[in-house]
Amino acid sequence: MPGTVRIVGAGLLGASIGHALRELDVDVALVDASPAQLRLAVDYGAGRPAHPDDRPVLVVVAVPPDVTADIVERELVAHPGVVVTDVASVKLEPLNQLRARGVDLTHYIGSHPLAGRERGGAVSARADIFVGRPWVVCRDASTPASDLALVEGLALDLGALPLEMTPEEHDAAVALVSHVPQLVASLLAGRFVDAPDGSLRLAGQGVRDTTRIAASAPELWVQILGANAAPVVGVLDALADDLRSVADALRAPDVPGARRTVADTIRRGNDGVERLPGKHGQNRRFEKVVVMIDDRPGQLGRLFGELGELDVNVEDFRLEHSPGAPFGLAEISVVPDAVHRTVAGLEARGWRIASIPDD
Repeated sequence: MPGTVRIVGAGLLGASIGHALRELDVDVALVDASPAQLRLAVDYGAGRPAHPDDRPVLVVVAVPPDVTADIVERELVAHPGVVVTDVASVKLEPLNQLRARGVDLTHYIGSHPLAGRERGGAVSARADIFVGRPWVVCRDASTPASDLALVEGLALDLGALPLEMTPEEHDAAVALVSHVPQLVASLLAGRFVDAPDGSLRLAGQGVRDTTRIAASAPELWVQILGANAAPVVGVLDALADDLRSVADALRAPDVPGARRTVADTIRRGNDGVERLPGKHGQNRRFEKVVVMIDDRPGQLGRLFGELGELDVNVEDFRLEHSPGAPFGLAEISVVPDAVHRTVAGLEARGWRIASIPDD
């Protein structure tokens, strides 16, 4: 960045961008409607309070979707000629609002980093949440090349992967891979509210993975889903048809074709998962080795240390540990070529292997 970056909104995304830029010694000026949120972000090191005489080279609007258009318009007027981008998770609705008001959008570029956490606010902000994540940039034919380079440069500086899409393409894509998954996770987790305690004690990593994002803030999601309602409804209607088909098959599982319907549903899910990008957006699959690990201090450090001695690079890691259990299950993702070396080396060092990939 060739100068000061002004960030309007010191919540999770705004403060995280601030932290990442401060690590690069960029001057970050923070603004937030909440004085307490602003002070908190400043105290955590995401930037400094903005001054009236600041001359930013870039303005990043990181506010809720229902006020994004208002703040973008305000910043464009207050800083003529300065590039203004927003990081709202919906792109078409704010753009339509700005166009309807006749706002000069020459120096406005909508963008959206596909990054976040279940908890919001400045206290949850982290500089590394953008690393390896897509960052959508919505340009049009009138966007100056220098403006585009500034926004894409921001994404690259923060370790993200800039992707150009139209607002329509973006909103349809996030409806499928972000907004509907949030609803599905919330609906499933909602079934736990009245479930017997005994049932919930059986919960393993699968159900935790499926419902992890159900901890998200309702207030924000009401705004996001309302602003992207049409694409979300399209996916939900198709999903409802699929659910109805499986439910009908299970009502009479011995009827010819019922088992095939269920099997095809699972197989189609297999095919869909295989299309998801792997680590850091690469279409590369990894194998999982599950290691039993005693519930004692220092065991995780020992495990990672010995994996390093075996020259095994851990691509992903997950720990499952039920309260009160004397051991946990460490799920280690490695490249397929490293599976045999990992299993043989760990067993030779006394580790118990709970699961290995099928040959």
